[in-house]
Parts: sequence; structure tokens; C-alpha cells
Amino acid sequence: MNNYFVILAAGKGKRFHKNQPKQFFYYKNKDIIDHSIEKSIKSNLFKKIVVVTNNLQKFKNKKYPKSIKFIKGGKERSDSSLKSLKYLKKFKPKNVLIHDAARPDFTINLLKKLTNQLRKNKAVIPFIHSKDSTKYKLKNKIYNLERKKIILTQTPQAFRYKDLYKLAIKQKVKIADEATLFIKNNYKIKFIYGENKNNKITYKDDIKYHKTFFGIGFDIHRLVKNKKLYLGGIKIPFHSGLKGHSDGDAILHAIIDALLGAMRKKDIGTYFPNNRNKFKNIRSTKMLKPILDNLNKENFSINNLDINLICQKPKVSKYRNKIINSISKLMALDKYKINLKGKTVEKLGLIGKEKAIACEVIASVAKYE
Repeated sequence: MNNYFVILAAGKGKRFHKNQPKQFFYYKNKDIIDHSIEKSIKSNLFKKIVVVTNNLQKFKNKKYPKSIKFIKGGKERSDSSLKSLKYLKKFKPKNVLIHDAARPDFTINLLKKLTNQLRKNKAVIPFIHSKDSTKYKLKNKIYNLERKKIILTQTPQAFRYKDLYKLAIKQKVKIADEATLFIKNNYKIKFIYGENKNNKITYKDDIKYHKTFFGIGFDIHRLVKNKKLYLGGIKIPFHSGLKGHSDGDAILHAIIDALLGAMRKKDIGTYFPNNRNKFKNIRSTKMLKPILDNLNKENFSINNLDINLICQKPKVSKYRNKIINSISKLMALDKYKINLKGKTVEKLGLIGKEKAIACEVIASVAKYE
């Protein structure tokens, strides 16, 4: 396997949003660009993944495997593409795939098809047919074009590295994509049918939401001696822990129920019944993961979480940032989308006597088309 993957993400995306490049817009629970990065890693098809960007600072605090390399981009798309090819030259790659970060919805299956086709071809380009009637204007005259003969090319586009480099290094004017180089120089291209969902995001309206849903979660547990206290996925120093079939993490339990409510998927007990030994003393972080997997699978995206932790002690303000950081990491959710408030009950009842802790959460989620 001598394949390399390039993600072009140096554009300003002014047609999308004047203040925010589209590759960093939040889409389906992560930045648009992270969809391409994660899929290329998960595919296990590439020795190295090169991200070309003019905002290196944006990636500084994120953790990526060593196979990911970030390099500074150029003024135009073709400049960035050439920079990536020059960078890769020292690795002596056989194949390279060039991808636009603005296409987050391609599948790993498409990557496999492209790399397989490179065994017998120098260039492999995915395409789809136009769904619209298409016209062509020439000298003030309009011509109808046959829809079946219209080819809309997509990325990733796959090439034998040496052939692409030889053409790119000689190119003097900007080009729309790498396939253009092969076409202009009469190189043979293998066209394969792409994916209808692999759309390019150009305008903000290209991201289509269906509806916004809300869910409410609530959980309460007694405090018992000689047990660790877990809240929001982290251990909190305290004289007691929360009694439960699991680790009793009231915050994560309430988050799970709120997300299930928003997705209309019943409640936490449906998936983790307390009469099953397999869930005895399970960490709530492990309970949260399959719920998030299901949320992503069904194209839900979390807008925000509003959390009320109801307890006399421990003092929430002391651990707020740590808990928010933990939830952010566990859910791959930006911290600004998480709000945590501490509420006491004026020393009333079990909670006021430090014998119980409760939590309530409201979750807002959007469903993508």
C-alpha cells in the first residue's frame, strides 16, 4: 500500500459565510473538515494524510495520529494542490487522492473503489449525472444539452502520483480540479459513478436541516459511603459516591436520557436495564458511547446541552470547567455548546442533607436531511 491522501482546505469560503471558512463550520457534530480527516484515517488505505490549510492554528489543540500532516496552503486551489504534491515527493508515493474539504459526505467505500481502480488506471474520477435540465449559451444562442451526457465530477480524485506531478508542475494557470490537467493534456481517465450524497458545500443553504427536537433528562441517586463519586465522566473528591447499578454518574445518565428523548428513543433503562449483570458497575462513559453512535448514524447533530446539577455539596463552581471539558471530550462537542449550572435546595430533603444528588438536562438536536 503506497497511497497518500490530500485534503484541500485553504479556501476562504466567502460565498458560504463572510466571517467563517466553511471547512470549520460545525456539521453533524464536528467541523466539516474533520469528516474527511476521520474517514481517511478509518479507511486504513493511506500512509500519510496531508491537510492543506491557511489556518494552522485551528488544528493546534486537536489530537491527530502521526500520519496526519498539516501544511500551509496557497492563494488558489491549484497552488495548494501543487504544494501538497511537492511535499509528498520525498515519500515517493505511487498513488495520491486529492479531495476538497467541502465534501464531507463521501464514504469509505468510495475510497476503496478509487484505490482499486488505480491498479489498472492512471487517473480515476468519480462523477454523477445532472438531475436538472441543462442548457449551454454560445454567442447569445441557447442550446439544450442531453442530461445523460453531462458529467458532474466529484472528489476525491485518484491519480498515479508521477503522472499528476508531471502535469501539475508545468501548469501555469489556475484550474478547477486535477482532472482538468489530464483532460487538457489528452491523458486517459477512468470515470466511475460517484455518490449522490457526496455534494459540495458552497453556500450555507447547502446544509439542509430537517427539524429541531428537544429532550429532557433527569436522574437522581443516593449518596453512599465507600464509593467513588463520578460526575460528567470524571472522579470528584467527596466523602461518598452515588449508589446505582452502574457507577451512578447522574450527569451522564441525564444527558443520555435527554438525547434519547430528543431522538424519541425511549429511555436509558431500555438500553441498560438494572436487572442485567452485564451492566453491573459499568462506567457511564461506556453507556454514552452507543447512544452517540446511534445519534450520528441517524444524522442528528447536537445544538446544545443545558445541565442543572442539583446538590448541596460538592460545590459545582469548583469543578465546572473540569466537568465541561470531560463532557466535551466524551461527546466530541464544542465546550461553548455545554452549559453547567449548580443548584442547591437550601438544605431541604435528602439532597439538602447531602444524601443524594440529582441532575436534569435539556438537549437540543437538529436532524439533517
